[in-house]
Amino acid sequence: MAAAIVSVQPAHPLISYNGRWDADHGTWWASSGFKLSVANLDHFGLTLGPHSTAGNISIGLSVDFAPFATFNVTQGANVLPLPAEKQNDAARGSISTVRLHVQGWQNNRLQLLSIELNKGAVLLPYVKQPLVFQFIGDSLTSGQFLDNGITGNWAFIASETFKAEHRINSQPGACLTDQLCWGNYGGISGMFFKTEDTGYWYTSDHNYTTDWDFSKERPQPTHVFVEVGANDNAYNITGEAFVETYTTFLARVRELYPKAPIFVLTPWGWPHADTPSDYYFVGRYQEVVEARKANGDANVHIIDCTGWVEWDDVFPDNVHPNAAGHKKIAGLLGDELKKNGIRPTTRWLAPVV
Repeated sequence: MAAAIVSVQPAHPLISYNGRWDADHGTWWASSGFKLSVANLDHFGLTLGPHSTAGNISIGLSVDFAPFATFNVTQGANVLPLPAEKQNDAARGSISTVRLHVQGWQNNRLQLLSIELNKGAVLLPYVKQPLVFQFIGDSLTSGQFLDNGITGNWAFIASETFKAEHRINSQPGACLTDQLCWGNYGGISGMFFKTEDTGYWYTSDHNYTTDWDFSKERPQPTHVFVEVGANDNAYNITGEAFVETYTTFLARVRELYPKAPIFVLTPWGWPHADTPSDYYFVGRYQEVVEARKANGDANVHIIDCTGWVEWDDVFPDNVHPNAAGHKKIAGLLGDELKKNGIRPTTRWLAPVV
C-alpha cells in the first residue's frame, strides 16, 4: 500500500527561500532555492509548473548537511531520493534538514507548485546561520562549464566551508556596465537590483524584469563579495568608465547593506601554459576602493587575487576555473577572510536528529 502524501503549497511560511523567486514562485539566478526542517520525513517530492524550464533542470540536493548531489527534475511530479537511513525514520521522530537549489546559470527556471511530503511529516522553522555571504559576479562566479554548476563554484564552496547562508547573483558574459555584452541585455550594475537574471530576454512567458524586493532578504548579508570586470575589458570599456560605474554600483549596494563589509576581488587573471597570466583593469580596483573610502565608506576592502589561478587550475579551451581551480580559489578566499578576523561558524544550527 502506497504511503499517503501531503502537498505543501509554495506560500507556506516555513519554507525558507533563498535567492531570487518571482511572483509565480519561479527561480531566477543560479543557486536560488529553499531549505526545510522536517520532522518524521521519509518522502520528498516536487511538483513543478509550466513556467519551469522545458526538459531537465539540474538541482543540487543535500539532506542533513551531507555533500550536495546533483539530480534532474522536470515539469510535473518529481520524487527525490532520501538517504537509506531516512526512509524508515517517520516512526522514529527524526528531524531532517533539506537544502535544494538550481545549479545552472541557464535552464534554471523552477516553478514550484508544491512540495510533497509523507503524511505525518511536520515542517519546523529552519534555523538560519549567523553568517550570510552575498556574491556578485560574472561567469567566474557562476560555475560555468562545471558539471555541477554553481555547486562546484568557489563562492558556493566558500559558503559551505564557513557554514554560511549563500546568495549568489552572477551571470556569464555580463559586463558590470549596463549594456549588451555577449548576449546579456543588461549589465550587473543594473540586473543585480532585479528579480530576474538576463535570461529574461529569451524567455517567452516572462520577457520582462521586476524590481527585487530586498526586504525579503532576512537576515541581510553579513559580508558582500564582488568579482567583475572580465567582460567589460572584452568590450573595451575604458578604465575610467569602469571605475565610475563600479564606484556608483557600490554606493547603491551600500545603501542596501549599510553594515556589511564589502570585498572587492581583483582579477586572478587569464593564465597561459607557457607565458605569464593576462590581467585587466590593473590598479583600477584599488581606485574603486579608494574612491569609496574618500566618500566616507571605510568598510570596503580589496582582496588581491593576483596569481591565485594557474594553467593547471583552468579548462584549457576556455580558461575558466576547473573543479580543482574553484576549490583552490575558495581555499585562498578563506585564508583572506581569516586574516580579516572572519571565522567559520562551528556548526550548522538547523537541527538534525
